[in-house]
Amino acid sequence: MDLSEFSKHFFDEADELLSEIECCLLNLDLEHPDSETLNAVFRAAHSIKGGAGTFGFTIVQETTHILENLLDDARNGKLILTRVIVDQILEARDMLKDQLDAYKNGTAPDQANFEALCRALQRVAEENRTDFGAISAVQGGSANPNPLTAGENSSDFELFNEAELPSSRSPAQVLLVQLNSVKECDRALIIEELGNLGDVLSQSGDAELYDIIVSTNELCEDLAAVLNFVIEPEQLTITVQATSDANGSADVPIAGPKADHAQVDSDVDAQDSANSEKQAKRSSSESTTIRVAVDKLDQVINLVGELIITQSMLNETANSLEGVTNSELLNGINLLQRNARDLQEAVMSIRMLPMDYVFSRFPRLVRDFAGKLGKEINLVTEGESTELDKGLTERIIDPLTHLVRNSLDHGIELPEVREAAGKSREGRLVLSAQHEGGNIVIEVRDDGLGLDRDKILAKAKERGIGLAENPSDQDVWQLVFTPGFSTAAEVSDISGRGVGMDVVKRNIQSMGGYVEIESERGKGTTTRIVLPLTLAILDGMLVRGGSEIYILPVSSIIESLQFQDENLSSLPGNIPMLRVREEYYPVVAIYDAMGLQDTREERDSDERKTAVMLQAGSLKYVLLVDELIGQQQVVVKNLEDNYGRVEGVSAATILGDGSVALILDIGDLYRLGQESRLSTQRTATKKVNPADSTEQQALPADD
Repeated sequence: MDLSEFSKHFFDEADELLSEIECCLLNLDLEHPDSETLNAVFRAAHSIKGGAGTFGFTIVQETTHILENLLDDARNGKLILTRVIVDQILEARDMLKDQLDAYKNGTAPDQANFEALCRALQRVAEENRTDFGAISAVQGGSANPNPLTAGENSSDFELFNEAELPSSRSPAQVLLVQLNSVKECDRALIIEELGNLGDVLSQSGDAELYDIIVSTNELCEDLAAVLNFVIEPEQLTITVQATSDANGSADVPIAGPKADHAQVDSDVDAQDSANSEKQAKRSSSESTTIRVAVDKLDQVINLVGELIITQSMLNETANSLEGVTNSELLNGINLLQRNARDLQEAVMSIRMLPMDYVFSRFPRLVRDFAGKLGKEINLVTEGESTELDKGLTERIIDPLTHLVRNSLDHGIELPEVREAAGKSREGRLVLSAQHEGGNIVIEVRDDGLGLDRDKILAKAKERGIGLAENPSDQDVWQLVFTPGFSTAAEVSDISGRGVGMDVVKRNIQSMGGYVEIESERGKGTTTRIVLPLTLAILDGMLVRGGSEIYILPVSSIIESLQFQDENLSSLPGNIPMLRVREEYYPVVAIYDAMGLQDTREERDSDERKTAVMLQAGSLKYVLLVDELIGQQQVVVKNLEDNYGRVEGVSAATILGDGSVALILDIGDLYRLGQESRLSTQRTATKKVNPADSTEQQALPADD
C-alpha cells in the first residue's frame, strides 16, 4: 500500500513540532536550562525523525539526528548551552522547515547547506563542551567517522557520520509488535511497513489482538513513531523479545507469540491502567477533532453566502405580499432567515483561529533583530485567544511584521540611550488583540522614542505635501503612510527606505479595516489596526444617496440622526459641523464623497435631513444621506481582483432584487468628502480672485 496518502498528515504534524521546537528554545533560560524544556525539544525532533524515516526523507532524518545528539549532550551536562548554540539550533530548525518544504514540493533539499550546517554545529559545540574531547553525535560511534567529502578534515563532521545512520546505530533485535483493535486495512499497511524496516518473522491473532514478530535494527521508539502515523498510540504495544550481538546471534531465546501469550497478557493488563488515563485525555480532544482542508470550508462558506442572497430575494418578494393571507409563508421565510443566520455563524466559527497563530511568529523575529541591532527588547503578547477569520490571520502577518520591524529599528532606543533618558535598558514591545463590537482591534505598542512631529512636518514640506495651517496630530501621523515617506537618517537592511507603510495601509484597507497611530515624543508609539471579524458576510445598513444604494457596516455606526439646518454651524475654513448633545462633529455629505449629483438645493431648507454618525478609530463624523433603507446581512464580494482599488469602497454585494450595492470604506469616505469640499472651495476662490490663479495653481495637491 502506498504511504503517500499519509504524507500530508506528516507535513502538518511536522509544522506543529517545528513551532514547538522554536517556542521551547526561545523560552529556554540559558542560565538554568529546564530539563523538561530540553526533553520537549528532543521529543519533537525525535518524532520528526521517525516520520521522515517512514517516507524516506533521508536528509530530514539526518538533520534531526544531529539535533538529537546535541540536545542529548545538553541534557546530560556535556554541553553548555549559549545563545550562539541556540541560534545555531534555530538555524537547523529553519533548515528542517526548508527541507520539508522541498520534499512537499517534490524537489531535492539543498545538500550543500546541510553540510555547512554540520560544520557550524560542530564548531560551536566543540567551543562549549564541558570537557575537551570531541563531541560525538552518534552514541557508540567510531573514533574516526567517515568524512562527508574527500579532503575535508574529519573532525569537522563528527556531528554527522553517514555510516552511522539511525538504522545501524543499534544492534539487531527481535520485537513483539501487538496491535489492539486495528482494522484489517491498517494492519496490512503496518505489516508492509514493518517489512520495509526489518524482517517479519511471524504473525498471528485476530481483530482484537494481533501479534507480529519482527527482526529490525530500529529502536522501539522510532518504530512506534512510524506506526503512529497509521494507528493511535494506545492501539500499539512494542516489547523487546531478544537482542543480537554483532555477529547476529541472539542473546535471548526468541519467544513465539503463542508460548509467550501469558506474559503478553500480563503486560497488556499492566498497561491498561496507564493507558486508560491517556485514552480519556485523547478522547476528549484528538478523537473529536478532524483536519479539514481550507478549500472545503471556503466552499461551504460560499454556499452559505448564496443562501443568504437567496433569503434576501425571498424577503424582497415577501415585502410585497399581503400579511393576513400569506401568514404561513411569511412565518416560514422568517424561520428561514433565523436558520440561515445560525448556519452562517456556525460555519464562520469553524474558520476562526486564535491570534496566537499570528503572534507566535514574532518572538523569533524580535530576538533575531534585537541581537542584530544591539538592543534589549521584551516582547509581550496580550489577547492571544482572541479569534479572527483564517483568511485575515494569514493576510495580517505581513503588515504586522512591518510595524514590528519599524518599532525595533526606529522606535525602541539602544540600551545606553534609554538609560540616559531615565528608562530601563530593556525596551518593551506589546502585541495585543481584542474584540470591540463586530471588529477585532490589533495594537503594536512600544515604549520607545515616539514620532517626531516637527521632523515629519519638515519632511512633508520638503516633499511638497499640502497640509492645513495647524494640522492635528492624527493628520501628521497619517503622513507616514504616504508612499516613499521616511524620516530615517540612515537606511538599514531592516527599514528606513520609506517603502512599506503605504503598503501596510493599503493591505489593511483591502481587508475592510483601517489603521491609525497614537504617539508621544519620548513615551512611545501605538499603531492600531481595526478589522472586521470576517470578510465573508457582514451586517450592513442600506442607505440611499441620490439614485444609488450604498451599504455601511453596522459595526461602524454609532447612531442615526435627523436634524435641520439650524443645528449646523461652520468652523474657520467653512468646515460644516453638527451639534449633537452639546458636542460638535464634522459633517460629510455622501454626494461629495462619492461624486454624486447634489440634489440638496432642490429641497426646502426647513426639511429635516437624515444622517448617520460613524466611527473609524478615534475619528467620529456625521454622514449626510438621503434615506435610511434598513439593515440586512450582506455577502461581501471583493472588487480588487477585477477592478483594483476603488477609493471610498471596500467591497460590493448583491441585494435581494439582484442589483449590486457598494460597501463603503468608513475612513476613506471622510477623506474623500474633505478633499471634495476643499476642491470646491479652491474652484470658487479662483472664480472670485482670478488675479491669484497663478499662486493657487502652484499649491500642491492634497494627496
